[in-house]
Amino acid sequence: MTACCGPARDGQPPLRPAAAPRAATARLERAQVTLPGGTFLMGDHFAEGYHADAEGLVREVALPPFAIDTTAVTNADFAAFADATGHVTDAERYGSSYVFHLLLAPGAERHVLGRVPGAPWWLGVAGASWRAPEGPGSGAEDRPDHPVVHISHDDALAYCAWAGTRLPTEAEWEYAARGGATGRRYPWGDELAPGGREMCNIWQGHFPHRYTGARGRPGTAPVTAYEPNGFGLYNTSGNVWEWCADWFAPGRKVIRGGSYLCHASYCNRYRVAARSANTPDSSTGHGGFRCARDVAPVPMEGRHP
Repeated sequence: MTACCGPARDGQPPLRPAAAPRAATARLERAQVTLPGGTFLMGDHFAEGYHADAEGLVREVALPPFAIDTTAVTNADFAAFADATGHVTDAERYGSSYVFHLLLAPGAERHVLGRVPGAPWWLGVAGASWRAPEGPGSGAEDRPDHPVVHISHDDALAYCAWAGTRLPTEAEWEYAARGGATGRRYPWGDELAPGGREMCNIWQGHFPHRYTGARGRPGTAPVTAYEPNGFGLYNTSGNVWEWCADWFAPGRKVIRGGSYLCHASYCNRYRVAARSANTPDSSTGHGGFRCARDVAPVPMEGRHP
């Protein structure tokens, strides 16, 4: 998989084993929307996908009812989970994670382990994790409403187990991300910036060295930034990649939604049909998740005509 969407770990063993989980003392109630399911048209309606991503032909997919978070899991949410369970993330166990070069914390240069071949804007940084998103010297305490990052698929599953939820399937994710609209390129329509208005947090400027967006710097935005889609979900295009439950290929799990680093010059995977993948133990400074859960179908006698 292209390193622009998220470099994968090279198989090195973690520095320490996984910690034995503690019993949770509390669980968070996060905002979710319950969706009725049914059939929808999944896939790339514009033939814009990358061949290697296998977006596939548009096809009809049937889904049962389910609920899904309106936002990605935040730093505050994940901190509550870590405090309650003692969970140690894969990035913490491995002792490093990947940070975008323009976001490296001041003074963290000495912690850089190297650049990713083919994607030198990614730095392997010792000590980078959800607690230190830009490496040693940074912190997430001042951005509790931003999406948690440096989260592996395994970390996301651990959070879901604690929260009584699960990761969405890829089909559920796309159905929810579309917001009830059929065949659109983005959740809001087919034009990326209608009337010149920024609709999502993606790269602005010349990637990867010059950022010209209104926010002043690249990086995550609050999880409720920008307008929600027709189902009330925020940031299903851009901000952070989100893990799904499905396997993309042997050894790699699906990620969806694109991130603050996506740009048309090299990666237009902020389209609602776009997909990518990474290994389950990999973590990056633009990778997070949102949760879903099963809901009981509405009995026929309880339905209104």
